[in-house]
Amino acid sequence: MENPAWLDADEQRVWRGFLRVNAWIYDDLERDLRERGGLSLIEYGILVHLSEAPERRMRMRALADGVIVSKSRLSHQISRLERDGLVRKQECADDRRGLWAVLTDEGARLLADIAPGHAARVRALVFDRLGPRRTADLEAILATLEPSGDAPMDGIRPADDRSATAGHD
Repeated sequence: MENPAWLDADEQRVWRGFLRVNAWIYDDLERDLRERGGLSLIEYGILVHLSEAPERRMRMRALADGVIVSKSRLSHQISRLERDGLVRKQECADDRRGLWAVLTDEGARLLADIAPGHAARVRALVFDRLGPRRTADLEAILATLEPSGDAPMDGIRPADDRSATAGHD
């Protein structure tokens, strides 16, 4: 790139603030979930997605897309959740290569136990601080920044460390 479009001082300040706040919220929620139920934010997101799916099950590929992680990262997380009895894998009858991830009763109980506290923490960190008007502003900003389903952002790949759904919030 010959002439990079450097950020001006205001843009740099906003960008760095965005990164700090994102990291702070993620780290706080991650710590809180580990204390509440021994789960990472990504694992919590997996349980949430499964709890909301028909028959509490999803194809692994769709689940990876939903929680915004790579297929290999999801496989690792599912193995841990399966070891802990929270999720089980099930072969897909119509596709020999495909697998379902299925939320177990134990996983559903854990989720029911920790979801209210997680929602309260999200509310305290974000929505109580913003109020209704700024929440609406944030929603509009996120809608502007979020790539549309038919126009993926070039070069953007799911992150393994700082991306997760925070469902049941």
